[in-house]
Amino acid sequence: MVARIVVAAPSSGSGKTTVATGLMAAFTERGLAVSPHKVGPDYIDPGYHALATGRPGRNLDAYMCGPDLVGPLFEHGAAGCDLAIVEGVMGLYDGAAGQGELASTAQIAKLLRAPVVLVVDGSSQSRSVAALVHGFASWDPEVRIGGVILNKVGSDRHEELLREALDGSGVPVLGALRRAKQVRTPSRHLGLVPVAERRAEAVEAVAALAEQVRGGVDLEAVLALARGAGTTGAVAWEPGAGAGQGKRTEGAQPVVAVAAGPAFTFSYAEHAELLSAAGATVVPFDPLHDEQLPDGTSGLVIGGGFPEVYAPELSANEPLRKAVAALAAAGTPVAAECAGLLYLARSLDGQPMCGVLDAEARMSEKLTLGYREAVAVGDSALAAAGTRLRGHEFHRTVIEPGAGAAPAWGFTHPQRRVEGFVQGNVHASYLHTHWASAPEMAYRFVERCAQR
Repeated sequence: MVARIVVAAPSSGSGKTTVATGLMAAFTERGLAVSPHKVGPDYIDPGYHALATGRPGRNLDAYMCGPDLVGPLFEHGAAGCDLAIVEGVMGLYDGAAGQGELASTAQIAKLLRAPVVLVVDGSSQSRSVAALVHGFASWDPEVRIGGVILNKVGSDRHEELLREALDGSGVPVLGALRRAKQVRTPSRHLGLVPVAERRAEAVEAVAALAEQVRGGVDLEAVLALARGAGTTGAVAWEPGAGAGQGKRTEGAQPVVAVAAGPAFTFSYAEHAELLSAAGATVVPFDPLHDEQLPDGTSGLVIGGGFPEVYAPELSANEPLRKAVAALAAAGTPVAAECAGLLYLARSLDGQPMCGVLDAEARMSEKLTLGYREAVAVGDSALAAAGTRLRGHEFHRTVIEPGAGAAPAWGFTHPQRRVEGFVQGNVHASYLHTHWASAPEMAYRFVERCAQR
């Protein structure tokens, strides 16, 4: 059994990332093997978690993967660790719109049988904090709030008032953190700036978070709470077990190049694991700096990220753009999501891109955000026609046209529309997917790559 806690809050902006990342770093400094997790589809927070712990940050998303897969994915990621820390999303009880508790932090806590540490923004309250904590602790009797960490506390006197108010709440105060501008991490149009874009500054920020948490939180009490969690009752997920087929044993392993670096930071750890389990040799490359694809590339995966921030640099790397275009034209399988879709377009904000797709992309003032239910419109290198899954859109760009003659997906909820492009062996779409929910896609993709 892995000791574990879920770090939650009454609302976004309360300081979950500050506390969760600080706890991860502080316990790692103590010599514990800490497994970092994030509720929901977020890609950016797990990068800070990975920096704090030295282990891949992993997502637990009950909407995209289904509730039954949450425990197994957790056990897979936390295997061999002393402690797991799960950072929540939004407010504790907030989930997918119109879906009740689905995909909420509360649901994940219940599925993992994990106690919750509630991070409360105390900056504009004193005695009222007791009513707030009482409400959250009593709302769902299956959710166990094991302690409170007070955040953004203004002074010793302010802390004293908050602690006095909570004395009779039945929920212990595990710590109090002062307002500290120096440990804030910069944000932009889609949230925090990813670790890969600010490595040195991110290292300093995580170290400062650890110091703040060490000084203001009772780490022994947190660890004791985590060790009081029961077993999840789940069997660890295995990348090679869910697709109904085994690893390729005949012929050479196809090389699948995976875009990485500052412009392409959005990726779930399970994707590379599934590709490897399917028999591929996974080789990362950086489209900002590498002028050629990895030797022997027979498949290309370009995930999400921020190409709009690096459009001039991506455009300036003409040798790689031409190599990607030639690869796609030759029929090599290409799977592109969101940032990858933009990179394959003719242009992005007027900057030439790879030109694989007859489409133009640009920044937009509108944020497109939300879960989607989708079905594959036709056969592609990634999915068979009729494949159904749940995904997530998260972008502040638009591409025109929004779909090709052969769309990638038909969205069935919350709006009905077609989206993306299937062109030869290219599958490109805005939709972020979690392949653990449909592992057959990884096997299908690798099989196509092996045929090249």
